[in-house]
Amino acid sequence: MAGLMSADEIFEKTRNAAAAATGPDEKAMQIDYPALKEKIRAALGDRKVALCHINKFLPEGYEDQGRFNLVLLTAGNVLFDIVIGDSYFRYDVLSVGQLDKVQVIDAMWDNKEKRREEPFLSLRLMHGEEAHLLLALDDDERASLLKFASAVAAARNPEK
Repeated sequence: MAGLMSADEIFEKTRNAAAAATGPDEKAMQIDYPALKEKIRAALGDRKVALCHINKFLPEGYEDQGRFNLVLLTAGNVLFDIVIGDSYFRYDVLSVGQLDKVQVIDAMWDNKEKRREEPFLSLRLMHGEEAHLLLALDDDERASLLKFASAVAAARNPEK
């Protein structure tokens, strides 16, 4: 399959996202990148990743865990939700078939900094009481999220 990513390619995307995850009023992230690379390799093993969506901002409920997260879909339809912080790394793994509900929300949010409402798109992948969230605030992120939603829907609910 063309376009599949290795653990090392996911690490490179993660390293780039870590640099972008620091807000203007925040101290730059203090990540041990060689250790992070090994953690990503250990988590993914030799799995090939078909899709990667990086949330620039942590979804609600993740705030105490890190600075940003990424959600991966492997070629074998396994989801990884990875949260990364200065000295924090955690990931959840589940099969697309384990999802109880897939929900897309296209709505507006109140941006208090800019004092206006702005559009957002959210993909919620739910199983049990857990929710794995993908967020999109701009057009590039929206395209990534919609591609992810389409792939999950096709794997979970194929047309017969």
